[in-house]
Amino acid sequence: MDLSASPIVQLSQARLSYPTPTGEIEVLNGIDLTVFPGEIVAVTGPSGSGKSSLIAVIGGLEPLSGGLAQVLETDMAGESERGRTLLRRRDIGIVFQAYHLVPSMTALQNAALPLTLAGEPDAQAKASAMLERVGLGHRLTHRPSALSGGEQQRVAIARAFVAAPRLVLADEPTGNLDQRTGEIVIQTMFDLARASGTALLLVTHDPSLAARCDRTLVIESGRVAA
Repeated sequence: MDLSASPIVQLSQARLSYPTPTGEIEVLNGIDLTVFPGEIVAVTGPSGSGKSSLIAVIGGLEPLSGGLAQVLETDMAGESERGRTLLRRRDIGIVFQAYHLVPSMTALQNAALPLTLAGEPDAQAKASAMLERVGLGHRLTHRPSALSGGEQQRVAIARAFVAAPRLVLADEPTGNLDQRTGEIVIQTMFDLARASGTALLLVTHDPSLAARCDRTLVIESGRVAA
């Protein structure tokens, strides 16, 4: 973690709202957040408090309704959808609770996907090496349906880290896993992040997991509580 470097993420009074027949619903209401290179930050709070929405805004999956979001020197509010897509492909890895693997692809093809889309000629060789690192070198040709939940999540982690991103966003990555499997998945993520100096923003309900991170951001009702 390098607190003297330029921030990887800088949010200032970030707001996200949705129109409904009965009026605007404010999901994020004035969030301030700074994340530095190599930092591991837990995001906690009650269900429905805006944690996943925060990840979506930082990852460029949801456009801001107001405020500023500077991610990897990019103004996410002013960037085009294509620009945000390219930024994710190049510099942001995302790990979802439900894995989001492509069912028709093998573990190797899933892990290689960001590099394949970027036109990297050695995409599969790099993906194979990353799957080795997460303990799945023997499962390269298996499709998601033939993998356990923990194995699928490790494929998703390999996919998130394979392009050497500067930032990884993880939204309840152990939410569908038992405690033992979840521990393997989390340790894999921590090891990869610390070895590569990648910033990791981790949404979790687990206070013991949050305590292992460098610091914790608590969100309640769309605002930073602590």
